[in-house]
Amino acid sequence: MCWYFTWWHDDGSVERIHNALRGRIREADGRDVEPSAGLIDSQSVLTADTVPAAIRGFDAGKKVKGRKRFIVTDTLGLLLAVHVVAASIQDRDGAKRPLLWTRLDHLGVRKVWADQGFAGRLVEWTAHILGRDLEIVRKDPDQGGFQVQPKRWAWNAPSRGSPPTAALPATTRPTPLIRRR
Repeated sequence: MCWYFTWWHDDGSVERIHNALRGRIREADGRDVEPSAGLIDSQSVLTADTVPAAIRGFDAGKKVKGRKRFIVTDTLGLLLAVHVVAASIQDRDGAKRPLLWTRLDHLGVRKVWADQGFAGRLVEWTAHILGRDLEIVRKDPDQGGFQVQPKRWAWNAPSRGSPPTAALPATTRPTPLIRRR
């Protein structure tokens, strides 16, 4: 890693620049600088065999051997928190840190939407420990195949290299994604 990036990261410059840009994008979209709601999701990604076994795992649900990233965004899809763990970590366990970081860094975020993988004791933990509302967006029982779920469409898979949807004019926004399986 370059010495100047380490210095910028360690003194908080990267985070301040990121937060300032996010605020400008939100203002340009006619929103408050600080978000009041967010979305959380996870994505399992394949890692090379050179990644130490202690920091990778197997996600049985997605059949992926690697790592899992938890991403919290605002409703525009702009990044609020990221946490990377072994892929074997369950969604409801791996989500605690990014939800805590979101609570500490973005005091205005009162509600976070998530899919069914985050249901259960995490909802209670979020309410009692963080004082925030974690709402689970459930699929329609009759749903067959992929369908965009309300409140869960904001972030594109980061590995695709897509810019945040809010940074693009409405006519060029990419098709929303929920997660890659």
